[in-house]
Amino acid sequence: MKTIKILATLLCCIFLLKNVSAQSDASIGSNKAKSDSDVYKRAGEWVASLNLNDKAKEARVTEVIATHLKTIRDWNNEHPASTVPAGINPATGNKLSDLDRRIIAISAMPKSVHENLMNGLRKDLTDTQVEMILDKYTIGKVAFTLAGYKAIVPNLTPVEEAVIVNNLKQAREQAVDYKNMKEISAIFEIYKTKCEQYLNANGRNWRQMYKDYVNAVKAKKAHKKPVSNE
Repeated sequence: MKTIKILATLLCCIFLLKNVSAQSDASIGSNKAKSDSDVYKRAGEWVASLNLNDKAKEARVTEVIATHLKTIRDWNNEHPASTVPAGINPATGNKLSDLDRRIIAISAMPKSVHENLMNGLRKDLTDTQVEMILDKYTIGKVAFTLAGYKAIVPNLTPVEEAVIVNNLKQAREQAVDYKNMKEISAIFEIYKTKCEQYLNANGRNWRQMYKDYVNAVKAKKAHKKPVSNE
């Protein structure tokens, strides 16, 4: 009798575990379907902004973008920071941050993922239209960051601007292989450092220019601050 009760209990536990597992699988499947739907919606909105007026072309470009977004999402989910051993950054000696380890994990993604995106876009889009899609992905960080340099660097020369723009466009293309804005911003920081090193190596003093800019902004705010009558 005791044996029968034990067996019944075990069977009950197995049934419950299978039921929980089935519910978990269903939940995961539902979440992935929702995520896929959101990805196609976002890709479709980006493509619509190009005004291609060609349904077949729109469908192809949307599929290329959506495939890339899903691949990036899945790689991020399957390769968290914990897959990279804790250690130090050999360039600085600082302990690797969680973001550092995420960047390393994502950068190990096969090159074909990026190549498939860029080749797919270039098959149907002009260079300008490709840049528009990359800008959508990175929320216009090239133009925004360039505006910052123009505000900070006095009398920015055409040559200096060309070097900065080239660096920022490289950052933009590399950044489309990352999932969120923290990761994208981290990639841009690499190329912003290159811009500042270039300026320093060509007669500018980035630290002083930045200090002067901050002081000018503070002075402007102080000037605008209403004077108390008390």
